[in-house]
Amino acid sequence: MMQFKHGIFDEASISVIALDTVCEISRLAGQSPDVRRFRPNILVRSLQAGAFQEDGWVGGVLTFGEGDDAPAVTVTLRDVRCAMLNLDPDTAVPSPEMMKAVVRVHQNTAGVYGVVTRPGRVAVGQPIFLRAR
Repeated sequence: MMQFKHGIFDEASISVIALDTVCEISRLAGQSPDVRRFRPNILVRSLQAGAFQEDGWVGGVLTFGEGDDAPAVTVTLRDVRCAMLNLDPDTAVPSPEMMKAVVRVHQNTAGVYGVVTRPGRVAVGQPIFLRAR
């Protein structure tokens, strides 16, 4: 841990990534998939297979559960990855192949950022709906 005079924040308060994206990047890098490398707030297992599908969510709203009071996140932009992606979460041993794979196949982005537009409780296994832009 480090102490700074000023905070260090990502681009938005919520990060979301699909499991297929994590698996594809890991496969391309020759590493075992470990979601912790990507540090998402929310991991999505989509009914629609395919890596980097999150790009199509930008501008849309993800709703967690059903009903008018369901929590919602507006997806604002693609997540530009930093070198933290290279570090093994258990050992901190670097694997530069991870970052190289993201740069090579997807312009150094994986997953998306968003902002909470309706607060509420999000639970494992909860259905997620995308309202397109």
